[in-house]
Amino acid sequence: VVHPCDATSLAAALDARDAGLIVPVLVAPQARLEAIATRAGLDLAGIEIVDVAHSHAAAERAAALARGGHVDALMKGSLHTDEFMSAILASAAGLRTSRRVSHCYLMQTPAYPRPFIITDAAINIAPDLAAKADIVRNAIDLARIIGVDEPRVAILAAVETVNAHMPATLDAAALCKMADRGQISGGILDGPLAMDNAISIAAARIKGIVSPVAGRADVLVVPDLESGNMLAKQLEFLGGADTAGIVLGARVPVILTSRADARDTRIASCAVALLVARHYQTSPP
Repeated sequence: VVHPCDATSLAAALDARDAGLIVPVLVAPQARLEAIATRAGLDLAGIEIVDVAHSHAAAERAAALARGGHVDALMKGSLHTDEFMSAILASAAGLRTSRRVSHCYLMQTPAYPRPFIITDAAINIAPDLAAKADIVRNAIDLARIIGVDEPRVAILAAVETVNAHMPATLDAAALCKMADRGQISGGILDGPLAMDNAISIAAARIKGIVSPVAGRADVLVVPDLESGNMLAKQLEFLGGADTAGIVLGARVPVILTSRADARDTRIASCAVALLVARHYQTSPP
């Protein structure tokens, strides 16, 4: 747990420990941690603390612990996302794989009959086709890890037809052809699909879309970070969705929490990270 130097992130680590999900190693200035714990009424007894000078050192040391196999996942504390991820992605950290890293929101809402993944809404700002291919691959891996044998992947755009003036539709068509040719495997892809076609069988039927994905999507691949972030936050704050977040594509799962995340979201993210870490023990990325 990297630099959990506020009451919220420190409590989240202890909550996940109490739920039996993680054995936390806190990487942060020890005196500062102890002061925060005292003010918040939190007990640090029995928890391993790696004392470092500041947040940047915490991120670098945590990455080294992951590289050395001393920890099986990394969890963001109160430092900025850029500082956290830069340490993980640095070539010296040794945590990169052949894949581009990407973020997956695992969501469940009363309005949809199954959990689903939104990607990428936190890491890749304006992904090109190659980046989107890795985003899809990472999402398929996560879906399979949580028990979806052949995830249905909807490549979202504003419309369900290919339009030369709308790059998202061209990328969607290319991704589907890549799946046809075996360049992306493990899932069923279709796109472009508008949001209503992706999640509503009725909407797809009205528009005459015949697809194994339309209305049944397990994964929603957004055109860019801005659209994905807005979609995920709308579902969470207006739609009452339960959420968890995880970053894949590195050698260990990365829990990328937000300062606004609820306690349940932080615990659920640790649960997802545990599933991914167990999978990596037998199938390293």
